[in-house]
Amino acid sequence: MTLLLPAPVLPEPESVPALRWGVIGTGIADRFVSAIHGHSMQRAVSVTARDPERTAAFAARHGIERVVDSVEALVADPAVDVVYIATPHPLHYDLALSAIGAGKHVLVEKPIAMNAAEAREITAAGRAAGVLVMEAMWTRYLPQTDMMHRVIADGVIGEVRLVTADFGFPMPYLPEHRLWNPALGGGALLDAGVYPIAFASSVLGAPVRVLAEGETGPGGVDVRADLLLTYDGGARSLLSTSLQAALPARASVAGTAGRIDIGAPFFGPSSITVSLGAFVPSETITWSDNRFAVVHDGLSYQATALASYVAEARTESPLHPHAEIIGVMEVIDTARETISGSA
Repeated sequence: MTLLLPAPVLPEPESVPALRWGVIGTGIADRFVSAIHGHSMQRAVSVTARDPERTAAFAARHGIERVVDSVEALVADPAVDVVYIATPHPLHYDLALSAIGAGKHVLVEKPIAMNAAEAREITAAGRAAGVLVMEAMWTRYLPQTDMMHRVIADGVIGEVRLVTADFGFPMPYLPEHRLWNPALGGGALLDAGVYPIAFASSVLGAPVRVLAEGETGPGGVDVRADLLLTYDGGARSLLSTSLQAALPARASVAGTAGRIDIGAPFFGPSSITVSLGAFVPSETITWSDNRFAVVHDGLSYQATALASYVAEARTESPLHPHAEIIGVMEVIDTARETISGSA
């Protein structure tokens, strides 16, 4: 056979409504706003954050019209259509409920909350209010992800039997840094581990068994986690995250007839390679996403997708539904409990 890759099918930036965004937080939001202003029709029009001086500089850097002094003022603004929450993890729950209560659509940075119970409440509140609630798992909206799912659905690699993914980096111990502070949602699993777990979920769904091994570090945060997940039908995933080691940030989907490899970083715009056969493939084809010079400009894909869902009056992403968001948080809950209990 001649191996071909399907063309990705994504909404064009010019085909969706130009929504007005309110931004809470100025950390990862710096990259997000740069991405949407440079590569989409979406526009940030208001921002609020804890440090007034930094917030004013952020607004000036991105040409944002309004700096407001409170979350309440931002979510109450009739000129804001959607709220992007880019604060530390423990603040997501209250801020999301505040925005939803004001009738705003919300994009909440990953992880959507600190645990599955909070994720259930946030998503349920969005459905009840009739607004769109999305977790900012930008991986779901990349061209390579669409291509991967089309290849799997077409049976090109046969029956999926194993998914592998990892993301980790060495992080020096700094007591003041959020990654080492349990009160700020520190640890590897919530910050980095959510990516490989969500990747496996996108391919295999919810596991029926979660085995986790790892260790805790200063302050009791998880510094390493290795997961073996088992699914209906016997497929498995092997997933790793770490604050101790520079993991390659690659992902693979292995089937009975071939394999899909996603290049590093698998969670951002990178590449997809499909190979038929075993360790010496009979055919291989690769596609690379070369659209952006800066990897985080790929954050614009999810903003365009969100606007398309708002136009369709959806309350959840069809590519990343609420049940799956909650399922990933349940895996993280189990892994964190196992690791902290074995410390």
